[in-house]
Amino acid sequence: MKFLLVFDFDHTIINDNSDTWIIQCAPEKKLPNGLQNSYEKGKWTEYMGRIFTYLGEQGIKEDDMKRIMIAIPYTPGMTELLQFIAQKKDFFDCIIISDSNTIFIDWILTHANVQNVFDKVFTNPAAFDQVGNLTVHNFHIHNCSKCPKNLCKKKVLEEFVAKQSQNGIQYTKTVYIGDGGNDLCPITFLKKGDIAMPRQGYALQKRIARDIALIDSSISVWSTGAEILSQLKLLLE
Repeated sequence: MKFLLVFDFDHTIINDNSDTWIIQCAPEKKLPNGLQNSYEKGKWTEYMGRIFTYLGEQGIKEDDMKRIMIAIPYTPGMTELLQFIAQKKDFFDCIIISDSNTIFIDWILTHANVQNVFDKVFTNPAAFDQVGNLTVHNFHIHNCSKCPKNLCKKKVLEEFVAKQSQNGIQYTKTVYIGDGGNDLCPITFLKKGDIAMPRQGYALQKRIARDIALIDSSISVWSTGAEILSQLKLLLE
């Protein structure tokens, strides 16, 4: 008996958005209007790239960014949930699929000492360049018209499950935990008996209500890690 847990990151594991949180590094904690208004739909990664370049031009270094990022609060009950999963790793494989980036997620998970809970993290690759600016790139190329061009979470989930199957690992159930509109696409991959867990009051819950015909799994709404923990304990009974 093996369960797959799939987590979003922003507003799910942490209680804010790591990409917008980093703006606290900027002078007066805000961006110039031209930069702030330069976002084009579906091109978030490029937008963040411009923000990271701007922060570098303001003399913001890696240590400055890390200090700000590790101060992001975890969602209530989430660290307790992750500690429970860590104790039950014989039953749970656990992955993150996120539109954040590798640097931010690594900093935040490592600071709370929960990085070993996760078997894989699928997110936009990031690195500091030769002059010390943070650079971020699209995770992959895909053909899904519903998702931003840098990341289709459904494609990631499909490929992960297929690869695990090739390695002889079959999952009794998949549980998908998220909050955002871009979490709807991977939830349409879930089958009867799987569990979609949208965060209460966030975009995903509203999208599921609107597109319920696309969904075969059961739906269990959560607001803190405690409700997710209760759900996982039921699976183990």
